[in-house]
Amino acid sequence: MKAKDLREMTAEELKILVLEQKEKLYKLRFQLELSQLDNTSQIREVKRDIARVKTLIREKELGLGNMRKKGIRATSD
Repeated sequence: MKAKDLREMTAEELKILVLEQKEKLYKLRFQLELSQLDNTSQIREVKRDIARVKTLIREKELGLGNMRKKGIRATSD
């Protein structure tokens, strides 16, 4: 998943995507326990995707999404 594509989605779509990714992570962990998972790096990828989407949701809540488009950096002053 590319962050650029995710930024075009609405907050509601992103929340649905987080739920889908969490379900996928649950299934991958279950496969891992049953020794059916061949590529264990998928778990890491899904975890990172969840974090990426949650970050974008938070940016939208704070209104930082528009600042990125304009090239303005947020300060912590």
